[in-house]
Order: sequence, then structure tokens, then C-alpha cells
Amino acid sequence: MDEDHPITPDDPSGEEPEESFAELFESYSAGMNEDIRVGDKVEGKIISISDNAVFVDTGTKADGIVELEELKDEDGNLPYAVGDTLALFVVKADESEIRLSKAITGIGGLTMLKDAYRNAIPVEGKVVQTIKGGFQVEVLKRRAFCPISQIDTQYVEDADIYVGQVFQFRITKLTDGGRNIVLSRRDLIEAELQKQRKAFMQELAVDQLYTGRVTRLMPYGAFVELTPGVEGMVHISELCWSRLEKPEDLVHPGDKIEVKVLRIEPGDKQMKIALSAKQVTGNPWDRVEQEVVVGEKMTGKVTRCAPFGAFVELTPGIEGLVHISEMSYTRRVVHPEDIVQPGQSVSVLVKELDPVKRRISLSIRDAEGDPWLDVEEKFTVGQRVNGRIEKLEKFGVFIGLAPGIVGLLPKSVIKDSPGAKRIENLKPGDGVEVVVAGIQAAERRISLGLGEGDDESNWRQFSQGARDNGRSGPGSPGLGSLGDKLAEALKKKQ
Repeated sequence: MDEDHPITPDDPSGEEPEESFAELFESYSAGMNEDIRVGDKVEGKIISISDNAVFVDTGTKADGIVELEELKDEDGNLPYAVGDTLALFVVKADESEIRLSKAITGIGGLTMLKDAYRNAIPVEGKVVQTIKGGFQVEVLKRRAFCPISQIDTQYVEDADIYVGQVFQFRITKLTDGGRNIVLSRRDLIEAELQKQRKAFMQELAVDQLYTGRVTRLMPYGAFVELTPGVEGMVHISELCWSRLEKPEDLVHPGDKIEVKVLRIEPGDKQMKIALSAKQVTGNPWDRVEQEVVVGEKMTGKVTRCAPFGAFVELTPGIEGLVHISEMSYTRRVVHPEDIVQPGQSVSVLVKELDPVKRRISLSIRDAEGDPWLDVEEKFTVGQRVNGRIEKLEKFGVFIGLAPGIVGLLPKSVIKDSPGAKRIENLKPGDGVEVVVAGIQAAERRISLGLGEGDDESNWRQFSQGARDNGRSGPGSPGLGSLGDKLAEALKKKQ
């Protein structure tokens, strides 16, 4: 007795029971094609190629067979090899074989058309011409009709672009012994899109990045197609880190943009997908210290004005504030709009940076330069200067000497001057000659005097008047007045 084959109560002879060949075949064949039906679309890899057929793995116990000729290209070559994946339709399925095809094509009779109609098997057709309401299509050497609404999933603007092309169609109507055939290409496209959408939604997840196409714009954001038939929405606040007034300032329909999935929520008809374009690149404030340095000059764009100053964008998403007191050395600013306007490019100096609080203090006036820095080089005590009256106060008159440089002519000096009445009658904007009496650069102060009574002052004043008068010759009041004054000055010297 063989120790490897002990005798059991059911097998007193010690021999193994044998199954008949019929039982084995029946066991193998049972359920072989139970998951495959005529009209199904299957995808499988090519497992072998013979002289006249290609064998495809259908995922069942039986391999699919497709005619070699059907897969050849226009030049008669087979563009596939073992291991390639094919998408084909089941045109026949029984215990013995599974027949596959790209679509029913060539010459066929009414029976073949009925099989295609009954089992929803695609047929291959060529668009012959446009006719009223749609297209004339040749299918299996027969005339068929495809409504214009069924040629594509999108609105057809130019019907002529379809003429001459070969597509796969589904027969939606077959009557009068095959003389009335109505087709739809849209049904096939939508079925394929539905399959793609389902596969896409199964893989879709929060935080994933996708490249999508902008399909339409709304005041509140942009809709982006992630895959055919699946759209998400990028809110205007998520389009970029910069401040946007409207989406079209940044994107347009047809643009391709990279987006990040923020949320996936159930909707009335389909899932709502919230997207972000700005979060693809990360928050710019996380790297602000690499791009913005205190003490450096930068060029930025004014984004908005407030009563206390203007906000300037230095880099996308990074804004700083120019306080109203930092706008100008040369003029007193009441409203920021008097100096800058939204959209304007300006040069600024970075004064302070606080990455934690996300605040940047900027200065326009320091970027332009402080006119008081070299005031002692421009003016000296005793120097006569032509200035312009800027403001009249009870304690004196403020006189502009140069852009950003204003001196004070005290009331006491005016009062003791022989020309006090003339000075008091002047208005803001009028010109006047003054003398620099004192300079305090650290305090930004210059005190002024009139210097009247001095012969040289008279000479300067009235020779200037003569030049301004611009007339000469006998009877000229300009020269006469000048001569009288010169005579007076000489008499005083004597």
C-alpha cells in the first residue's frame, strides 16, 4: 500500500475517484461568459496575434476574438502589438466564443442592423452631407439620418466640419424594413463620458492638484472643467493672492489653469467641487522675508486708498501700507487720492516688516528722498532767496523756498519792516524775496527775514521789477522808477 495514497472508507480500493471529461468540461464552462453580453464594451490586453485574428483578454474564462482586418489602419498595417489594450464591443457571446468588434461596419443585411439596434451595438457610418435638421449618414451601404442635436454633445456652430468624417453611431430607430434608420452619436459620447466621470469621481480627493480648463466666468468666480462633464468652481477670493475686482481681470474662458481641490460636497444634481488656484503655489506671506527687505526701494501697484493712506502690492499677494504722513515731503496731504490712484505704479521704501502680523510699513516720500538732508548745502544764513507764499498764519507767513523746503517769516519781522503793508497784502501763491535768517536742519526749520532798507536789496528788487516790466525808452515808468530809487540810494550814501 502506498503511504501517499491511504485507503479511506469511501475508497476501499485505495484508488482516487476519476471525473469524466464531460464533467470537467462542464465545470470549466459553467459561468464562462455569464458576465459578458452582446453590446457590452470591454477593454482588454492583446494576448496573441495570428494571421487573421487578434485574441484579447476579456477578463473571463474565454478570450475574445476580433478580425485582424478590422484593426488595420488605412495603409493596411496593424498598429497594435501584444500587451496593448483595446476597447471593443461584444457582437457575439456564447459557450464557445466571444466575438469582438470596433463597431459593425462594411456591408451587412437587415439582420445585422436589427442585431445592432436590439443589442445597442455601435455601427460605423460616414457623414455624407448636411440636410434639413441634420446629416445624411451612410451605414452598411444604407442611407441613415442623424439629427444635428445628436451629432455631438456640444452646440454645433458649423455643421460642415462633420461632413466626410467617419464616426461610430448608435441606431435609435429602425423601421420600414431598414429604409428608415435614425442614428445618434451623442448617445455613445455621453455613455463614454459617463464612464470617465464615474472613474474620475472615484479617484477625486481633497488636496489633489489638477489642470483644468476655464469654461465660464461669473461675478463671484470661475468654473473649471477638470475632466469632460465634471466642473468645479474657483471663488474669486481663491483665484490669486492679489486683490481682484472681477475674475476676467485674471482668467478667460478657454484658459488652462492648475487648481487644488478644497472641498467635495453633495449637490442637488451632482457633487459640488470647491477649487483654489492660489493655494497651488502656497501663501506668499510664508516667504515674505525672502522677497521684501527693510530699507530697500521697491516698485508696487496701488490697490486701494483709505482715509489714512494707500495700500501698495509689492509682489502678488503681499501688500503694505503707505500712511498718509509718509506720502510727501513737498506738500501737505489731506486725501491719499491727491497723491496716488488705484492701479498706479509707485516707488516705495520698506520701513518696517512684521511677518507674524502680516504688516508692512512703506513710504513714498522716503523713496523720493528727504529734501532736508542737504538743506545746509542749498541755503546759507544771509542768502537772499526768491520764494512763494504757501500759507498765512497769525504768527507769520510760511514761504516755500524749494520743493519740500518751507521757511517761516515771523509776524514780528514783518511788523518792523518798512514794507509790512505790502507783505500783508500778499496772497498764497505770490512770489516774494526773503533772506535766510537761520537754519535748524535737525528740527526742519528755517527762519526768514526781509532784509529791506539795504541798498543791494533795493537794487535787486527794482532791477527785477524793471526786467518784469519789460519796457524801455523815453517815458518808461520802469526805468524812471528805477532811476529815482538809485538816486535815493546814492543820496543816502553821501
